[in-house]
Amino acid sequence: MPENSAGPRKAPEAVYIHIPFCTNKCFYCDFNSYVLKDQPVMDYLRALDREMELTVSQTPPGQIRTIFVGGGTPTVLNPVEMEYFLSSVRRHFPNWSEDIEFTMEANPGTTDLEKLSVMRNGGVNRVSFGVQAFQNTLLSGIGRIHNTDDVYRSLDNAHKAGLHNLSIDLMFGLPNQTVDMLDQSVAKALELGLPHYSIYSLKVEENTLFHTMYQKNQLPLPSEEDELEMYLLLMSRMKQAGYKQYEISNFAKPGFESKHNMTYWRNEDYYGLGAGAHGYVGGVRHVNIKGVTPYNQGAAEGLPRLEQFEVAREEAMEDFAMVGLRMLEGFRSSRFEEQFAGAKFEEVFKEPLTKMLKEGLVEAREDQDGYRLSEKGILFGNDVFGAFIGHLTV
Repeated sequence: MPENSAGPRKAPEAVYIHIPFCTNKCFYCDFNSYVLKDQPVMDYLRALDREMELTVSQTPPGQIRTIFVGGGTPTVLNPVEMEYFLSSVRRHFPNWSEDIEFTMEANPGTTDLEKLSVMRNGGVNRVSFGVQAFQNTLLSGIGRIHNTDDVYRSLDNAHKAGLHNLSIDLMFGLPNQTVDMLDQSVAKALELGLPHYSIYSLKVEENTLFHTMYQKNQLPLPSEEDELEMYLLLMSRMKQAGYKQYEISNFAKPGFESKHNMTYWRNEDYYGLGAGAHGYVGGVRHVNIKGVTPYNQGAAEGLPRLEQFEVAREEAMEDFAMVGLRMLEGFRSSRFEEQFAGAKFEEVFKEPLTKMLKEGLVEAREDQDGYRLSEKGILFGNDVFGAFIGHLTV
């Protein structure tokens, strides 16, 4: 066990698995993904099976509470490939909790009834669809291949396959998007009556087509005022419809919060498997080799690591503060003290905490055990998170 960890850690109960294939590359995407054409998919799935085998032999899992398959677009796998992949997962991680949450990301243009049935039979019980908007002009403008008809068809097929714990992603701050357009998208999303919605603002990342356009002043983004109005609107609409905002970008009906993402926000351990995947186990973070063929070769020789490093105590403390504040309920100081062998949050982060409290961006939890973002702080989350970096006082 790393010397910087706070004490004995239980075996990981969460698994992230990366499927890096897509039908095409969206204009805003900087994720580790590759266009499917001519990719060695089965070779990759066999390499992934090998990494799972090596991983569980080195670090045996506990009872698995959550599995999340992301990408890329995992649903570009055909039914035979999907069945192989899901049987691999079940073989190497056989001990599932009774209420396991097994999520797979999906593109509405890549899910027919046969594939969704294979997913359901393989243990998937939650699907997150990347819808992004309900205007076809906006969808084509960001490089999505689906249209709104595909959204309704995919959701209908999911229900027919027995998959009812469904979520959709929406985006705001898109090129040429107006406040009214977002309002329409939120209205159409809410008409679906799903248990969960994730709504993200566009970030222009390096190594994307949008970044190139932005640098050439060719990306017609909404103004900062309109983007703020969009965020206020969606928070208001979701609350009116009975959805709890449990994290800066996520809204759910009671009991349908994403358990897997809560693992990240509570700074708990999780396996990270697949090309470019990140994992965090026993105080050690790793990043896997990113390219498909290099990853396949790496897995044939051992664990396919690009880098692996022990997380310093100070960095772990900063991570705790940042990810804990993403949740609207905030974090417990008692949990900080437990995780870091008696260290007091109020002493460790005295300077930034005092400043954030004074500015009204952070407030004490109702039970007085810890802190959370204030209503004002929710609007300036990134500023708050940044305040807890590089300001430790012990």
